[in-house]
Amino acid sequence: MPTFSDPATLLMLAAAAVAALLAAIVLAVVLARVVRERDRLKQSGDRLRQRTDRTIAEQQAEIDSLARFRDIRDAAATAEQLRNASKALYEGARRKEQEILNTAERAALEIASKAEREAADVLEAARQEAAAVRKNADLDARTRRERADAVLAEAGAQAERIITSADQRAAQIAGDAYRALQESDRLKQVAEAMRNVIDGYGDRYFKPTFGLLDELAETYGFDDSGRQLKMARERTRLMVAEQRAATCDYVEARRRDTAERFVVDAFNGKVDTILSRVKTTNYGVLEQEIRDAFALVNQNGKAFRDARITREYLQSRLDELRWATAIEVKRQEEKAEQRRIREQIREEQKAQREIERALKDSAREEESLQKALAKVQAEAAQASEAQRAFFDARLAELHTRLEEAEARNQRALSMAQQTKAGHVYVISNIGSFGEDVFKVGMTRRLEPLDRVRELGDASVPFGFDVHALIWSEDAPALETALHHEFMREQVNKVNPRKEFFQVPLAAIRRQLEAKGIQASWTMTAAAAEYRESLALAKQLTEDPEKAREWTNRQFEYELAVEHEESDAEDEALATA
Repeated sequence: MPTFSDPATLLMLAAAAVAALLAAIVLAVVLARVVRERDRLKQSGDRLRQRTDRTIAEQQAEIDSLARFRDIRDAAATAEQLRNASKALYEGARRKEQEILNTAERAALEIASKAEREAADVLEAARQEAAAVRKNADLDARTRRERADAVLAEAGAQAERIITSADQRAAQIAGDAYRALQESDRLKQVAEAMRNVIDGYGDRYFKPTFGLLDELAETYGFDDSGRQLKMARERTRLMVAEQRAATCDYVEARRRDTAERFVVDAFNGKVDTILSRVKTTNYGVLEQEIRDAFALVNQNGKAFRDARITREYLQSRLDELRWATAIEVKRQEEKAEQRRIREQIREEQKAQREIERALKDSAREEESLQKALAKVQAEAAQASEAQRAFFDARLAELHTRLEEAEARNQRALSMAQQTKAGHVYVISNIGSFGEDVFKVGMTRRLEPLDRVRELGDASVPFGFDVHALIWSEDAPALETALHHEFMREQVNKVNPRKEFFQVPLAAIRRQLEAKGIQASWTMTAAAAEYRESLALAKQLTEDPEKAREWTNRQFEYELAVEHEESDAEDEALATA
């Protein structure tokens, strides 16, 4: 005897459930059709009643117009005849309306009865199918699996049809309220789009691209962004070719195709213009612009039987924006990395030139000191006892200078041989970046302050203050360790190459001392030019006479600079 765990019984129950759902759907559709037919007949009756009323009014108007040309008795008789005729016409219309309503009710009853019979037939067919399934329960496993797959596929299709029917039924039941809700959402999108077009986008839709890249790296790997963009573009082209980019309510194919092409061309024109402006900083704004274009184009398509862009096509174009932004960010990262490498190469070349120059200078100085030492030694050998003290002091001085020159030469040679040796510097610029913002970097130059002066040349309004210079045999490793320690405090959260950190100077000092590194520290930034500028700005505000004098000095300075540049050009031309 079959049980509930028997696959055949389960299939039978599933088939019966599907059949019952079909019966319910058929009955609902039939009842809806009856209601619509009844409403249509009622509207026909109302129109007939209105025509009758108009006829009576016209006849009464004719009576009034004839009253001036006939005697009162004839007019009254004629009016009575017209009223009787109109009354008869009206009563005939009422009878016709009642007959139509009766016919509609009978038709509705017949349709409902037919629907019940069809539902019963469907249920009976389902029972017979279930019986057949039970009868064939001894089929092999492969046959049962195939049958189950077929039933499940049919059930899935039926479920899709049920959902569609439910949406239609919801629209029929809720009527204007359901449509008003959908229209309200659409009009909100249109209003938002119009507001953005009029007022601009500002920063309301700004989205950082760092999260986008992070998700991209985790999901696909960043190098796949180009391939993903190609796939998105191809998907967009296929949707247009297969006419899945837009839809409308025209029944005639030619008009429908024309309306759909109209909205697709309009939408694509806007989106292509938007995509041409992709940058690393405007992803959120461009995304909202595409959504606004979608809302406005669909609003304009209302005039063409609701011609509209599909949401699937909108998502495809948004995917293009997503991957195009990812590629642009990657391109900018590569450019920044190339700039960093070029800067590093230039810095290494400067350091190498300094080392080579230092080696040559040290060699020349050693040679000069050795010659001077030999000369003084020869003179000391011939000197008297009274002169010997002078020559001994001179020899001691030359020996000291020679030792210093040898030490400098050895240091330059050591830096040339050790490519990682250098200085780690901690500097600040209160006037440019504010309090507690420090740059932690490294340089391999023999004179590290030259690098600090270069950083404060034209790119910032004030020079940097040096808080510490730490010599290290492995300066890059020490610099990296400090960067990792203060990673959360880096000012630029997107590009860690900037090397600026918002952290107390004491924290940097404690971290270095914890590594056993001792250095000479300047804990207070002088910021001399910045503080003098603040004081001068206050004086210029309070004293107009001093402000005029300062302005005149600025003009004089500019003239002096122009003359110096002109003289330099003249000298260059004369030399050439």
